[in-house]
Amino acid sequence: MMGLSSPGHWLILLLVILLVFGTGKLRNLGSDLGNAVKGFKKAVNDDDDKPATTESKRIDTPHDADDVNRSK
Repeated sequence: MMGLSSPGHWLILLLVILLVFGTGKLRNLGSDLGNAVKGFKKAVNDDDDKPATTESKRIDTPHDADDVNRSK
């Protein structure tokens, strides 16, 4: 059964990838991916630091106003 379980298969696959893409493109790809992850984490942390500023307003209905007057 052919699989990628042996180190020889991984080495050949790595060499083929290096030949196809080159070291420069792989280095740029790695740094771009790292910057994307950092930006995502920063955006998630910035959203957690800011509290929600929504205000809740209570609207008294006639039923609520009657209950308040009865309890006095």
